[in-house]
Amino acid sequence: MSFARLSGTGSYLPERVMTNAELEALVDTNDEWIRERTGIQQRHIVGDDETTCDIAEHAARRALTAAGRSPSDVDLIVFATTTPDRIFPATACLLQARLGIHGCTAFDVQAVCTGFVYALGIADRFIRTGGARCALVVGAETLSRIVDWTDRGTCVLFGDGAGAVVLEESKGAGIHSTHLHADGHYADLLHVPRDSTDDPAGNEMPGGYIRMKGNEVFRMATNTLGRIVDETLLANGLEKRDIDWLVPHQANIRIIAATARKLNLPLERVIVTVERHGNTSAASIPLALDVGIRDERIQRGDMVLLEAFGGGFTWGSALLTY
Repeated sequence: MSFARLSGTGSYLPERVMTNAELEALVDTNDEWIRERTGIQQRHIVGDDETTCDIAEHAARRALTAAGRSPSDVDLIVFATTTPDRIFPATACLLQARLGIHGCTAFDVQAVCTGFVYALGIADRFIRTGGARCALVVGAETLSRIVDWTDRGTCVLFGDGAGAVVLEESKGAGIHSTHLHADGHYADLLHVPRDSTDDPAGNEMPGGYIRMKGNEVFRMATNTLGRIVDETLLANGLEKRDIDWLVPHQANIRIIAATARKLNLPLERVIVTVERHGNTSAASIPLALDVGIRDERIQRGDMVLLEAFGGGFTWGSALLTY
């Protein structure tokens, strides 16, 4: 039986950093409130001439280098993004061209903040069934372009960035399982409307920007992520003590802390980047994973749990031995 083994990671953050102090000049908020409620201190913002494909290319090349692979080795690209550069073709195809790859399967996945876990699950299945041997899995977002910078409930949360991993066929342990879910009945709690909408105060708000009912999303995320932890452990016959590292979606430090408590893990065993990156949606897990591997906290043989929750609602997890 073949497994999909993680052989390399890479990430990229745009040069521009936006601090909480800058947001104080845009909306009625303050640094203390943002830190206390979310844990975020800063986020990165793409330049006017930077695209989702641009930042993804940086992360992808770094992941390939870390894996000791060249683009010609890749026979599958799965690209998770909520902010594609075009309606079509897929940003995966644009990245494929940038890397000089011809002919391999390449497509986008849109599951918002759970997008990378979805993409990882798809690539894992390709490799397990013999459909691919070397997969490039990418999560990249330019969320700043769909943020309403007059909406203080959302503009403090999001940032831009990209992360990527290389998965390769292996006879040894790699990804043990992935667990993917969705429930569209909650779509209106976190979404981007195409047309103008009304906010709770009755004011017309433009379409094309993130809209979120924060309290409801927080409650759903906390409860749902607790259940996905139980599901993952049960499916693999494991106990909480078997997990070495948690790499969660970086949305909110309070949600991260709640999931860590569910696993009886101290925050020292959780890769946390939300304070520096904000919520980068599909990019947040591969960004955090790359940080944890490159600073050598995550070591070969460690059991790592990835988990995420996002608009849709979508949620999911992946358990792997690094």
